[in-house]
Amino acid sequence: MPDTDAHSRLILASGSPRRAQLLAQIGVPHTQVATSVPEVMAAGEAPRDYVLRLACDKAAAGLVAGGANPAAWSLGADTVVMVQDSVLEKPRDFADFHRMMIALSGSEHSVLTAICLCSGERRLSRLVETRVRFRRLSDALVESYWRTGEPADKAGGYGIQGLGAALVEDISGSYSNVVGLPLEALVPLLEEAGIGYWQGWEGS
Repeated sequence: MPDTDAHSRLILASGSPRRAQLLAQIGVPHTQVATSVPEVMAAGEAPRDYVLRLACDKAAAGLVAGGANPAAWSLGADTVVMVQDSVLEKPRDFADFHRMMIALSGSEHSVLTAICLCSGERRLSRLVETRVRFRRLSDALVESYWRTGEPADKAGGYGIQGLGAALVEDISGSYSNVVGLPLEALVPLLEEAGIGYWQGWEGS
């Protein structure tokens, strides 16, 4: 889908290399801007409301950080892992990570990712849920995975696109959602916003 405005049209309001790679995978030119917004659940806030709020807060912050291009859209995203009603974000330390792995071991959990496209006048958002089942994890496996360094910056303490794939028994739903950017939900929003994809691939 052609788009002549290239990088100036979309700001990725995230420092995540994984989200940037997913955008590149479908040929979406963008400018990446790391944003910082408070990631604190309000009292009584539901997990789904929380991730949607954060995604839209990040998108709004991306517009500010990205400059004053009136044609620009900013894409914010937030991902959490949810076990029953408990939200697992990034582990603070090994003890926190170990607690997460005990909760995930041999059971099914939800990965929620909210995406928000924001311009000066419009806001488009979606929430996607994927079900993931872990195999049973031994303490030795949990400790070995922690020592790789991969879990430290991952929601729920694992990266399904990396070494953490070895922990997974089954997945139901969007794989890219678990990585951090549900492409199946994003593409229709890009089309609604008039943002092109497949850039650089047409005619090749």
